[in-house]
Amino acid sequence: MSKASKTALGGMATALSVVVLLLSAIDVLSITAAAAAGMITLFCVIELSKGWAFGVYAASAIIGFLVVPNKEGALLYIAFFGYYPIIKGLIEGKIKNRLLEYLLKFLIYNAAIFAAEYILFKVMNVPLTEFLDVKEGSWLSQHIIPVFFVLLNLIFVPLDYLYTAVATMYLNRYQKIFRKVFKFR
Repeated sequence: MSKASKTALGGMATALSVVVLLLSAIDVLSITAAAAAGMITLFCVIELSKGWAFGVYAASAIIGFLVVPNKEGALLYIAFFGYYPIIKGLIEGKIKNRLLEYLLKFLIYNAAIFAAEYILFKVMNVPLTEFLDVKEGSWLSQHIIPVFFVLLNLIFVPLDYLYTAVATMYLNRYQKIFRKVFKFR
């Protein structure tokens, strides 16, 4: 694929990522929008390269943070979902022990989620109880961070599987069609 084609595809992927991140303006879609925008990075890893995918991630992260009104979706994309498809392939290619592979993925995921939520709730001072519509002084308001962390960890395994399934489905069913329609390679 020519450099001009890669640049055009990267630009389209960046724009599409930002549009998907804009869906996080709907509060209940912040995690979903960040994960869906990460799928576009996954597509770039397959069609372009890890380097080009990182460029798409960086550009869409900066633009997304500037234009997306709900900063949680943008921060989750920046902290984890945007670059995870890039490092997922690296981890799975280098580490042959499945347990060690998942431990490393969970470590990266938890560090990223902690960083994003810390920035959102401590640095940007978004009140957590208002954000989740939890009554002040209730048991849940006092334990919301550990509960939130557990729930986010329950999301990770299906998400990792989903990224693998989408990549496999794209490679097996849609890559030939995409390349034929857009005359790549």
